[in-house]
Amino acid sequence: MHDQEELAEKLAEYQSEHKALDNMIDRLMASDQPVNLFEMQSLKKKKLWLKDMIEKIRSDLIDDIIA
Repeated sequence: MHDQEELAEKLAEYQSEHKALDNMIDRLMASDQPVNLFEMQSLKKKKLWLKDMIEKIRSDLIDDIIA
């Protein structure tokens, strides 16, 4: 049960960070300022990694519930 709580906390943390990155990327793209493509690529890679981790944790939580 303790592991499920830790996974749920990590899931919430990753979801929050993913949303924050999404908002940051949207703001950067909407701004009139030139966009640093290297920075943008780095942010998008981190966002994708977070999405992958969120899906993995969701899968782990579902597996724990089924088992």
